[in-house]
Amino acid sequence: MDIQSQEECPKNMEMLLPVKMEFEKREELLEHVSNFAKSQGYIVSIKKSEKDKKVIIRCDRGGIYRKTRKIPDNFRQKDSCPRLINCPLRIDGRRISNGSWILNIKILEHNHEALEDILGHPSGRRLSKEEVLRIKEMTIAGIQPCQILSSFKQSNPQLLSISRDVYNCIAMVRKEILAGRTAIQALVDELANGGFYYNLKNDEEGRLTHLFFAHPRSIILSKRYSNVFMMDYTYKTNKYKMPLFDVVGMTSFSSSFYSCFAFLPKEKTEDYVWTLEMLDDMLGGVGQQIVFVTDRELALMKAIEIVFPTAINLLCVWHIDKNILSKCKRHFQDGDNWEEFLSSWNTLINSPAENAYLEAWKDF
Repeated sequence: MDIQSQEECPKNMEMLLPVKMEFEKREELLEHVSNFAKSQGYIVSIKKSEKDKKVIIRCDRGGIYRKTRKIPDNFRQKDSCPRLINCPLRIDGRRISNGSWILNIKILEHNHEALEDILGHPSGRRLSKEEVLRIKEMTIAGIQPCQILSSFKQSNPQLLSISRDVYNCIAMVRKEILAGRTAIQALVDELANGGFYYNLKNDEEGRLTHLFFAHPRSIILSKRYSNVFMMDYTYKTNKYKMPLFDVVGMTSFSSSFYSCFAFLPKEKTEDYVWTLEMLDDMLGGVGQQIVFVTDRELALMKAIEIVFPTAINLLCVWHIDKNILSKCKRHFQDGDNWEEFLSSWNTLINSPAENAYLEAWKDF
């Protein structure tokens, strides 16, 4: 990289003298100098520090680049302005005998102009420790990054941070939570610590292919109301492109609850068989009649016959209605006939008893 020399930059951009010169703590000194520099359009950073002794503060454009490799003479470089231009600014902080920290001004001038907009500089948008802690708490609570930034802007309209700063902080928080583990290892640990019922399968290379899990409260509800379960897939739920298989139970009060979930690689009979075997084991091998409500997924219907041979498999009316709407409506030219057809169909599927169903079927 072609280093811009000091002679090419404006010189003697002198910064005003900080008002306060003595501080009780090192953090107060650093915060004061940083805020003071920002007020004049400059960004400073710690270049060297000795714990409980001294700290050297310089402009963030101070220093020069080290050449890590030899660049050929005929190599064409981009015409760019480097950030490091060996700015001479230097302010030292030193701890004295009474425990306080004092400023020692070495060089109070820059060889470049002040920033017109600090927002474009990452250091000028740095989040405070309190804000980082809030982001960590809100991330664990499941709040989206855009909502986190909006909350910060409402409480502090002067905040300079942008969405990228929040995303970077969240990435740091997640890395801290993982503590050297992979995402899957952390997930398994969370399931175990949370008392979940779970099981998983790996392929020959050790990669996760199947994951079944159920919350402790869901297990209690599933055993108490083990008569009716609805099953379906949810797609595009994660970056690994693994479909999420949902099992939803039905109570005696016509309310629903999540029974269990399973991430599966494909919609094949063997995958469904493994999942249903996990469900049967979770329920404790119930011997009573179970009703499963599904769409016309032939692999799933076959798996139900294998694992629960005495169960009743009903097709989901919502899926049937969608098929009727897409397949039948084009055969009706008159809108009134279509409405009459739908009315007859709804009467049929909402029949309260078998006799009423037979009558409705005859009329249909």
